[in-house]
Amino acid sequence: MRASLAVLAFWPAAALAGPPLSAIDWLNDPALAPVVQHAAPQTGATQAEPPVTDTATSPSVDVSTLDQPAPDSVGLLSSSMTGLPVTLWQSSQAGELADLLRAQKVDDLPAMQSLLYTLLLTEAEAPQGSGPSSRFLLARLDSLMALGAVEPVQALLDRAGATTPALFSRWFDATLLTGDEDQACAALMRAPHLAPSYAARVFCTARSGDWMTAALTLDTARVLGFVSTQEDALLSRFLDSDLFEAEPLPHPPVRPSPLIFRLREAIGEPMPTAPLPRAFAVADLRGTVGWKAKIEAAERLARTAALADNRLLGIYSERLPAASGGIWDRVEAVQRFDTAIKAGDPGAAARVLPQVWVAMQAARLEAPFARLFADALLRLPLTGAAAETAYRIALLSPGYEAAAKAKGASLPQMAFLTSLAQGQPLSPSASPTATERAIQDAFASTVAPATFARDLQDGKLGEVILRAMLLYQQAVRGETKELVPALSTFRALGLEDMARQAALQILLLMRGV
Repeated sequence: MRASLAVLAFWPAAALAGPPLSAIDWLNDPALAPVVQHAAPQTGATQAEPPVTDTATSPSVDVSTLDQPAPDSVGLLSSSMTGLPVTLWQSSQAGELADLLRAQKVDDLPAMQSLLYTLLLTEAEAPQGSGPSSRFLLARLDSLMALGAVEPVQALLDRAGATTPALFSRWFDATLLTGDEDQACAALMRAPHLAPSYAARVFCTARSGDWMTAALTLDTARVLGFVSTQEDALLSRFLDSDLFEAEPLPHPPVRPSPLIFRLREAIGEPMPTAPLPRAFAVADLRGTVGWKAKIEAAERLARTAALADNRLLGIYSERLPAASGGIWDRVEAVQRFDTAIKAGDPGAAARVLPQVWVAMQAARLEAPFARLFADALLRLPLTGAAAETAYRIALLSPGYEAAAKAKGASLPQMAFLTSLAQGQPLSPSASPTATERAIQDAFASTVAPATFARDLQDGKLGEVILRAMLLYQQAVRGETKELVPALSTFRALGLEDMARQAALQILLLMRGV
């Protein structure tokens, strides 16, 4: 796709024409591993002794900064992979970008999720106002945690280095949820000044095997008031459960830290993750809970693309459901449908498709389901209502355009969706909805709204994308007029695929409130 603005002429938009990237798959690419260059050894004779000055004057000293990228510029995806320029953030203020990231609410918006992951994980020059506080990187890490993408948080900090207490605190929390806390604890023992709290220091000291020092540190922290009542009670039992066997535990906090969550688990008083922030669901994937809790955690993470689609299907397929009703009916439907698809049985697939699709809609997992099954479903010779449902599912998948070309002509009642999938929405029906009219207006031009012209001239590309995303979210919530500037901005910036998927999803997913 070609950007219509001269300021973006340098941007390789063709790289953005493909389907959205998967956040989890990015971590499995060995090309993302940091390159470490070792200095060549010096050769030649060495002096027998250091040189000695023959005057009392002070020598001149040249001072220069090390050529080391700022933490705010660190990413897991190179510019060549995303198609986004390295100047994406360079002209914007770090504080303004952090506020825009905090404002994003993309839990139920698959297209926006994909775009946000790309922005959060791409390598780019640091914004204005970046400094030792790494404010922009912290905002990116917090956004990933809110989505439940804990593994990318770990990977980013492995690359950037958890060199400040604030960065180390995020790394420590992430490792506690994934079960990799020994890595963070080993680093903390080497650099105690990075400890996010005295409780973390006590915990890691005990994990290192030095239980006596851990107990002494806890005693000191208790006297100085550096640990909360909750932390004191949990750490005391963690260090020696026999001494406090008869004493009741304090009531668990509503918003526990990952450390408190893991301490309660360690002493045999685990907390359910369902009421907790999404990132805590990652802990239920470690095999320490029952299958039902694991399924619920997997579904919760899959809704924000924090869990790979195939892993969700694998968890659904671990065993046969031993009960019925609720989540078990959904598991059974997915298993039956998966069996029919693998067997290539159109009759069986058509029979179970209505049930499994209603189940996926109830769980708000339509997009993962479409990515898993759309291609195979379209290859089956379905008719009637099953064919129409299969087509709707295909339009929610990355292969929406190919599906429209292959099947759209046989479903004239869905002509508007078919034309939209091919980038040229027809005039809406005789009684078009406000959303359909807005979509057609947005696709009538590839010029960004005048409200963004100055920012684009100033090179604030990433900031404009984030603002356009907020407009789309407002449109989903009912402010339909904001759909026109949102979609037209995406198209003007070369994000044609994103614009089409976002438009299709607002029609097919009915996420409005």
